[in-house]
Amino acid sequence: MVIGVPKEIKPDEYRIGIVPAGVELLTQKGHDVIIEEDGGLGSGITNGDYEAAGATMLPRKGVFEKADMIYKVKEPLPEEYELLKEGQIVFTYFHFAASEELTRGMMDRKVIAVAYETIQEPDGSLPLLTAMSEVAGRMAVQEGAKYLERPMEGRGILLAGIPGVPPADVVIIGGGIVGSNAAKIAAGLGARVSILDINLERLRYLDDVMPPNVVTLMSDAHTIREKLQEADLVVGAVLIPGAIAPRLVTKEMLKLMKPRAVIVDVAIDQGGCFETSKPTTHSKPIYIVDDVVHYCVANMPGAVGRTSTYGLTNSTLAYAVQLADKGYKKALKENAALAKGLNIIHGKVTYQAVAEAFNLEYTPAEKALK
Repeated sequence: MVIGVPKEIKPDEYRIGIVPAGVELLTQKGHDVIIEEDGGLGSGITNGDYEAAGATMLPRKGVFEKADMIYKVKEPLPEEYELLKEGQIVFTYFHFAASEELTRGMMDRKVIAVAYETIQEPDGSLPLLTAMSEVAGRMAVQEGAKYLERPMEGRGILLAGIPGVPPADVVIIGGGIVGSNAAKIAAGLGARVSILDINLERLRYLDDVMPPNVVTLMSDAHTIREKLQEADLVVGAVLIPGAIAPRLVTKEMLKLMKPRAVIVDVAIDQGGCFETSKPTTHSKPIYIVDDVVHYCVANMPGAVGRTSTYGLTNSTLAYAVQLADKGYKKALKENAALAKGLNIIHGKVTYQAVAEAFNLEYTPAEKALK
C-alpha cells in the first residue's frame, strides 16, 4: 500500500502523522511511505531523517495523488477536500460531530474515514485519544496558570500561592484521562483541586490515587454552580466518544464566577462543554465573556509538536499497520476496536452519534462493509 503523510495546515499545528521509526516499520513490511517535504520540521524531524528510514519526500499534491491511505493528525480542512480521492482511506482525528461541513465534505468525497477518536477497545478505552488527552490535560493547567497572570488578562493569581497567601482553586469537570492529568499537574503545583465526575467508581479510584489536595465530587448542576463561585481556574474535560460534548456550564452559570477567572475548555474539539465556548487558535488563544477569560484552543497538543507526534505515533502505528497490511475491509472486519473508528464510507455515515448530530441516515458499519 502507498501511505501518504501530508504536512498539517491547521493554524499553529506542528504535529505530523508519523515518526521515522514508523516509516521504517511500514517500509520493512513492503509498503511505500511518501511524506510531504518539510512536513516534520514542526516536530523536529528533517527530510533526511525520513529518507534514512525509507520514506520518499514529495510536494503536497503528489502525496495526495499517489496515496492509497492518508495518515495524518487533524481533520482535513476545506482546501484539502478536493485533494482527496474516492475510495481513499483517511486515518486521522476527525471529530465529525463538531462540524457538519466536514461531515458532508467527507461524504461528498466518498472516502473511507477512520477516526482516531472513536477507535474503542472492548474495555471501553479510547487508545488513540489517550496520549493526546494526557498532553491536553497537562497543558490545560500550564496554560490556565499562564492566563491567570494579570498581563495575560487573568486575576493575577499564582497557582501555587506562597507561604501566607493561599493557592488558587482549580475545578476540573470530568475525571477521565484529561481530567486526571490536569488534576495531577494542578495538585503538584500546590493548587486546591476539585475534580467532578458522574461515575462514582471513577471518583473512588481518583480518591485513592490523588494527593490530599485533590477533592472528588459527584458532578451535577448544583455542585457545578457551587464550585464555579470558588474557582480561579476551571478545566472542561468531559467526553462522550464521537458525540457532541454536553454543555454543562451555561452562560447564566458563568456569571457566578470571579472576575477574570480562567476557563480552559479541552472539550472544544467536540463542540465544548461551556455554552460560551468557541474554537480559538494558539496565535489568538483567548477571549473574554462576562469578565471570564476563555481559552478554547482546538488543537492544544499541536503546540508541543515533538512530544505529541512521538506520543501519537506510539498509539496509532499498530492500527495503521493493520489497515496497510490487510486492506481496510479485512482490517475492520477482523478488529472490532478498529471498526468503531469507521465514521464514513462511500458517502454513508457509519457512526451513530455523528448521524444523530446532523439528522443524517445512519448505516451500521457491518452493513456498509459487506
